[in-house]
Amino acid sequence: MIKKLLLICLLIVSVACPALALDGKQLLEQVDRNLNPESYEMYRKLINIEPDGRKKEFTLFSVKKGADKVAALFLAPASDKGRSTLRVGDNMWLNIPNIGKPIRITSLQSVVGGVFNNADILSLDYAAEYDVESVSESGAEKLLLLKAKTKTVAYDRLKMWVDKNKNLPTKIECLTEARMLIKTLYFKEVKDFGGGIIRPSLLETDSPLHKGYKSVMIYAKIKKRTFKDEVFTLTFMPNLESLR
Repeated sequence: MIKKLLLICLLIVSVACPALALDGKQLLEQVDRNLNPESYEMYRKLINIEPDGRKKEFTLFSVKKGADKVAALFLAPASDKGRSTLRVGDNMWLNIPNIGKPIRITSLQSVVGGVFNNADILSLDYAAEYDVESVSESGAEKLLLLKAKTKTVAYDRLKMWVDKNKNLPTKIECLTEARMLIKTLYFKEVKDFGGGIIRPSLLETDSPLHKGYKSVMIYAKIKKRTFKDEVFTLTFMPNLESLR
């Protein structure tokens, strides 16, 4: 009888382990889809707040297609209007009107300053860049430990807290390979954007590397939309305004 129980336990463990990994992957993919449609257009405001309370605001129009194509157009302030950024996979560019051809930028740089970097502004699906190492229970949330698939990803590891009922992130800690905290992302104020998109409308971030500084993204509009591949090319960057 004892041997039979042991065999049953071993069988359960052998089945549960791959199932856990599969469930983690499915959960992360569900989080991605709950945050954004696979292809969409979006309007948002980005605010950088300095320790003395001074603020600088940017308004952006963004478009995304599939897992690896994102572009954004600056609408305000006037000094930045017409600038555009493009991300295709790990490659990123910045186009400044009347300057010449687009210039390459990196994920850890920031075209707006503040705590958000280019990878945050031109974010891809989490499942496209990270594997799920483990999933655990944390009260009303699940805690996902994520590991970057390649060395080119901005953060080597993520700790993601996900609301069990909504399958939406509430907090993400971004870590180095040595597990040093780079920044924390806080997802707040869940809003119904229509078209089945119910997600946080506010994203805040702070960082121990930028003490006293804070950056905020406010999402004003998100809706499903399809685009041709040519939209996500260097030659189209000056024409993003035509999509509005």
